[in-house]
Amino acid sequence: MRPGLGVANAGFTKKGFIMKTGIKLFGALAIAASTLMAVTTADAARSGPPNVRVATFNASMNRFNEGDLATELSAPGSTQPSVIAEIIQRSRPDILLINEFDYDDGNVALDAFNENYLNVSQNGAAAIDYPYRFTAPSNTGIPSGFDLDNSNNVGGPGDAFGFGFFPGQFGMAVYSRYPIDYDAIRTFQTFLWKDMPGALLPDDPSVDGPADWYSEEELGVFRLSSKSHWDVPILTGGKTVHFLVSHPTPPVFDGDEDRNGTRNYDEIRFWADYIQPARSGYIYDDAGVYGGLAGSDRFVIAGDQNSDPLDGDSIPGAIQQLLNNPKVNSRVAPSSEGAVEQAALQGGANLDHLSDPRFDTADFSDSAPGNLRADYVLPRNNMKITDARVFWPESDDALFPLVGTFPFPSSDHRLVWIDVRVN
Repeated sequence: MRPGLGVANAGFTKKGFIMKTGIKLFGALAIAASTLMAVTTADAARSGPPNVRVATFNASMNRFNEGDLATELSAPGSTQPSVIAEIIQRSRPDILLINEFDYDDGNVALDAFNENYLNVSQNGAAAIDYPYRFTAPSNTGIPSGFDLDNSNNVGGPGDAFGFGFFPGQFGMAVYSRYPIDYDAIRTFQTFLWKDMPGALLPDDPSVDGPADWYSEEELGVFRLSSKSHWDVPILTGGKTVHFLVSHPTPPVFDGDEDRNGTRNYDEIRFWADYIQPARSGYIYDDAGVYGGLAGSDRFVIAGDQNSDPLDGDSIPGAIQQLLNNPKVNSRVAPSSEGAVEQAALQGGANLDHLSDPRFDTADFSDSAPGNLRADYVLPRNNMKITDARVFWPESDDALFPLVGTFPFPSSDHRLVWIDVRVN
């Protein structure tokens, strides 16, 4: 078995960023109708085209040091992972992407979270098992050897291919109750930003000339993905669905050159091109194979895209590259009443937002940028969405303590899911 496979038997503000990287976030079965996350057809015997629940969750399972997460998950009972596991058990996705899940070479954290947390009932919730799992290296924390942040010093998280204090910090993990076609997985960790036609390469406003923040030598090694982009084919009821997952960089923590904003835009654009055969010819994977999906391929795009349609700091139109893509079904947006309540209670920047707070998926600083829609699960346009929710209970709900308010017991993001018919 190659590295990265786990199989049975085989933040937008500086305040928010510090919260996520600087601390560990730490019996009623009653569920209000507005947050119904009970066992559904996802757990029942399936016949005919399956109704598949697909979810994304930036779970903030990142830690200070390399190996800390694997050590923590090696035994059950750690507080924050237990809360994360309960949210997953209440939501019961069939296919799940977890963002900000530290990578380790031995897949210890990947497998231990399933065995010691998801397989164990949390606070009365039914245990859930994911026999098919996948992870792979992330660009975060991998030294580039260059002064990418132009600080006149080489080294540290700002000069890594993706911001991180060690290789694999803020990584990703895929969990599935359906078989993964491991031999067909494609990863795009090393795709170079400069190789994207019309790339929005950042410009240093203090220097004459366009797109000159990075030197030619730096652009020769600079990777587009701040973490990675993965195409993980999953076999659902005899049909293959390409689970297209990523976690673009937040469009902040930079200057007038907007190097993170432009990178975020192009990381989102990658999937917009990948699903269109006429536009994907330039894309190559880590094995050197070119091209994207075939015109008839089924797919679901998932991840923390760090981009709200109307609010926040991303480049205008960034997430619309997916939401308005003719091959994407964005007609049903996951929502919650808890997000509406918290936007009103917290006020601040939320009062001036243009996006409907029902669709918010992340609870950020009230001063700026406020709560945003950052996390998405977007199927192909010919795949019917039968239900869609954000796990964000209202404050009088028995499950509200799972999400809480700052400092969060789980994450500043909420689990987002859709039920989609795979025909």
